[in-house]
Amino acid sequence: MLELLDLRERGERLDATRLEIDPTVADTVAGILQRVFVEGDEVLIELAHRFDGAELAEGGVLVTDEELDDAVAATPPELRAALDDLIARLQDLATRQLPREWWDERDGVRFGEIVRPLESVGCYVPGGRAVYPSSVCMTVVPAVVAGVSEIVLCTPPQADGSIPAPVLYAARKAGAHYVAKTGGAQAIAAMAYGTESIPRVDRIVGPGNAYVTEAKRQVAGTVGIDGLAGPSELAIVAEGHVDIDMAALDLIAQAEHDPRARTFFITPDPDLTERVSKALDEALRDAGRREIVDAALAYTKALLVRDLDHACEVVNDLASEHLLLLLHDPSAFLPKVRNAGAIFLGRWSAVPFGDYGIASNHVLPTAGTARFSSGLRASDYVTVSSVVELDKRSAARYAQRTSAIANAEGLVGHARAMDARAGSAEVVDP
Repeated sequence: MLELLDLRERGERLDATRLEIDPTVADTVAGILQRVFVEGDEVLIELAHRFDGAELAEGGVLVTDEELDDAVAATPPELRAALDDLIARLQDLATRQLPREWWDERDGVRFGEIVRPLESVGCYVPGGRAVYPSSVCMTVVPAVVAGVSEIVLCTPPQADGSIPAPVLYAARKAGAHYVAKTGGAQAIAAMAYGTESIPRVDRIVGPGNAYVTEAKRQVAGTVGIDGLAGPSELAIVAEGHVDIDMAALDLIAQAEHDPRARTFFITPDPDLTERVSKALDEALRDAGRREIVDAALAYTKALLVRDLDHACEVVNDLASEHLLLLLHDPSAFLPKVRNAGAIFLGRWSAVPFGDYGIASNHVLPTAGTARFSSGLRASDYVTVSSVVELDKRSAARYAQRTSAIANAEGLVGHARAMDARAGSAEVVDP
C-alpha cells in the first residue's frame, strides 16, 4: 500500500527533497581529488582495481580505436539503429537550444552578444546498476552540436577492464573524442585537473552516485558543472478517468532508477489513491529489478489535495525532476506550473519516452533544484559575451551620467576613464 498524506486540511507547505552531503563522503572525495591532482593516471589505475576489479596497468586508461571498432560489431543491429535514431533526435533538439549571436546600434553605440563553444567538456556516464548508452548520447550530442572542440567521456570499467559495447558504440556515433575507463570521484578529478591520459576540461556534465556528486561540488569553480544530482524524482497529478494500470506502471518505471527514487501521486480524488495502490500491487508481480523497485516504492507517497489549484501548489513546492499530468486537459494545468525539470502531458506521454530522447534530455534538475535550474541543453556548452563599441560622440554623451554614478560609488578611476573620452568630444545631453 502507498503511504497516504492528506493535505486537504494541512496548512504547512510540502518541502522538496534536498541533497544531503555525508561528511564521510566529503572527506573521502577530498582525498581522492588531491591524489589525482598530484599522481594522475596512477591513482585511476589503482582505484579501478580497488572499486571495479579491473586491471588497467597494461592497457591504460583510454579506450583504444580497436576497442571502439570491436564495439560496433558487438552491438546488435537493432540496438545500433535505435541509438542512431536517438542521436538524430537529440541533434535536432540541441540545434533549437543554442543562443544566437545578435547586434544592434543605438545613439552611436554598437552592441550585441557573441556565442562561442567551450573548448572542452567532460561527460560522466555512470555504470554499476545498469548500462547507459542513452546517457552517453544525452551528454555528448549537445556538445557536438554546440561545436565543442574536445569531448572527454568517463565511465567505470567492467571487471575485465572493458566498457560495454553499446556504451562505446554510442560514444563513437555521438562524437566523443576520448573515452576513459574510470568512474567515481576519481573520474571527476581527472577531468577537472587533467592527467597524463585525460585532458583537463572546462565543464563537467552528467549524473552519478554520491561520490561523483560530491566531487562535482568540490571542483565547481575550478571547472563548470551542470548541477548536483540527487535521487530521481517524479510527481504525477491525476484526476478523472485515469488509466490506473498505466499510472502504476509509471510509478514502477520511476522506481527502477534508484533505490532512493522519490515519486508522488497527487490527486483530489480519494478513490484514485486506493485504486492506484491496488494496481501497483498487481503490477509489481511482473516487475524487474525488484530489490531496487521495492526500496524506491517505500518512499512513494499518495498526496490527497483539495483541488487542481492545490495540486499545482504542491507541484511547485516539490519542484520535481519529472512531472506527469494525467488529466482530462493537461494543457490547461500547464500555465500554472513553475517548477519542474521536464513535463509530460497526458496518458500517452510516458516519462521514459523523455529518458530516451523523445523531445527531452534526461539529465534534469533534482532535489528541488528545478526551482532555479533547467535540464541539460546545448546552451550549457557555450559562453555568451557582450560586445560594446562606442563612437566619439556617444562616449561624450554617456560619460556625463555614467561618471556621476561612478563618483557616487567612490570609483574615481572609473569616472576619470570615462571623462577622458568626454573631454575630446562635444558633450550632448542624453
